[in-house]
Amino acid sequence: MKEFLVLSPTAILGYGFPLSSFKEGLSRQPDAIAVDAGSTDPGPYYLGAGAPFTSRNAVLRDLRYLLEASVNNKIPLLIGSAGGSGGEPHLKRDLDLVMEIARQKDLHFKMAVIHAEVDREKVRDSLRRNKVKPLGPVPPLREKDLDEAVRIVGQMGVEPLVGALETGAQVVIAGRAYDPSVFAAPACQAGYRPGPAIHMGKILECGAIASTPGSGSDCLLGRIGVGYFEVETLNPARVCTVISVAAHTLYEKSDPVYLPLPGGCLDLKMTRFKQVAENRVRVTGSRFIPTQKYTVKLEGVKKAGFRTVTIAGCRDPVMIREIDHVMEIVKERARDNFAGEVSNYSLNFKIYGKNGVMGVMEPVRDAVPHEIGIVIEVIGKTQEIADTICGFARSAMLHSSYPGRTATAGNLAFPFSPAEFRGGEVFNYNIYHLMEVADPFELFPMEIINV
Repeated sequence: MKEFLVLSPTAILGYGFPLSSFKEGLSRQPDAIAVDAGSTDPGPYYLGAGAPFTSRNAVLRDLRYLLEASVNNKIPLLIGSAGGSGGEPHLKRDLDLVMEIARQKDLHFKMAVIHAEVDREKVRDSLRRNKVKPLGPVPPLREKDLDEAVRIVGQMGVEPLVGALETGAQVVIAGRAYDPSVFAAPACQAGYRPGPAIHMGKILECGAIASTPGSGSDCLLGRIGVGYFEVETLNPARVCTVISVAAHTLYEKSDPVYLPLPGGCLDLKMTRFKQVAENRVRVTGSRFIPTQKYTVKLEGVKKAGFRTVTIAGCRDPVMIREIDHVMEIVKERARDNFAGEVSNYSLNFKIYGKNGVMGVMEPVRDAVPHEIGIVIEVIGKTQEIADTICGFARSAMLHSSYPGRTATAGNLAFPFSPAEFRGGEVFNYNIYHLMEVADPFELFPMEIINV
């Protein structure tokens, strides 16, 4: 079998890429172009709100180059987790952009659209048949969670994407997908083993982040042969090294040897990395182990309320020393002031310079910063409740007394006026579970469009 080449233009559709790198990739005559368009990294808001987390103009720019290159050179183009979260509104946004470009450029092609939003009643039926299990340290799924869920998506594996390619589709746009799937699917369809193909997809999914210096806004080329795959940079300013590629293998993984995925896991016990050129690394020994029962990861969110935020700074060493005491005073003042009038809210503080990143897990306890940044966040049942509590907490903290305070002026410096910002709707993940399915295609219907 001849080597099969997959071009990854960028870490996420809309993150951009240098045209010089992309053109260099096209000069290698790749067999497929694949790009991941989403993630759970930005949090649950985008899935719940049905909003993309990449801007329309940025995605339009990337798509224009990718679509023209695909159609004009007859190279299949695969897009996974369309619109960011891969639900129906997200899929529609990217689908509309593809159609807009096709009209502008007079492009004609066959397109497969794979849906990933899951009917809650289908999940309910599986739950009642004991076919849904928690994924990680989350509680068992309840029917109440399904009732509260605003939107549920399933994370597809390579099989629906292979099925789409087998229809002869030039372009494949998929809803929520396991990140490496769009990169692995064309290699699997070409006859390569899933272990090396999926591992290659794992490296390609974030573009040139797996290089040195890394970048999510640059291209990476993968090539797979019998028993191995290689990844190489296309920008002379970057190189792939054994360390950079091995490190990205561990990206977002808690186990360095077994990497779970739809329908099985990658076994990396025998995986080896070798530098075969200055900018290219060869990987061997990656194996795919199928599970006895095929499961699909479900992601669902529920509405938690509305958010209002205030940002402030403090440089008073006495207040910084007493900041924990001040926060408790402010919380107690809010509880007392609105007792019996306003409920259904949470008041939270993030203190940057102290433990704003790690919170209670922060191991450095005795450092005394010369200044701190304070984020006051309120989540209320309504936007009005969030506004009310946040405004009160801001003024209470501004004028709060504390041991050692002598000044009567305000305690805080506010960089913005108005000081409060409405954050709008807030969503939380309430479904993060594995659902057993009869086959890999069950949750992912496909339609064919002749553009």
